[in-house]
Amino acid sequence: MNSAAKQLKGRAARLARLMPSGPSTAARTPFVLLVVVLLGGGLITLLLLNSALNQGSFKLSELKRKTTELTDEQQALQRDVDDRSAPGALERRARELGMVPGGSPAFLDPDGTVRGVPGEATALPSPGPSPMEIRKPTLPSPSPTASPATAPVPAPTTGPTTKPSPPSAKPTPTTPGR
Repeated sequence: MNSAAKQLKGRAARLARLMPSGPSTAARTPFVLLVVVLLGGGLITLLLLNSALNQGSFKLSELKRKTTELTDEQQALQRDVDDRSAPGALERRARELGMVPGGSPAFLDPDGTVRGVPGEATALPSPGPSPMEIRKPTLPSPSPTASPATAPVPAPTTGPTTKPSPPSAKPTPTTPGR
């Protein structure tokens, strides 16, 4: 075994002569730089990816908030439409416009014959307040500081004092220069 150990020593000695004497940092430098660049690039990529995800998260929360606001607005508008299209509200607005309930309807058949007897719409006396108007809240009373005696009273409006000429009276045409 001693001779084998001497041979290894001799062989190791020959290999040691082929290797440069002193620390071999020159071979490690490119590897260390490569590892540092890969780690740095990975960290920067991770940071950019995290920033992009956070930006998307902020945009998503803003869009959710806006969707909630628009949904609330849409529901309020739908409530307004429902309130205005209620039968009581339609009747009240029609009466305010001077409309009256129609008479009995008549229908035309495709061959031109009239079915039913048409009736004229007549203005009925205005009924009392509708159930919708009774349930409406009352407006607050005017402030106690304004008394009826000191409140300004609007001047009454009067119609024209002269009567228009009857439609049968035609004006005589005049020609210029004669």
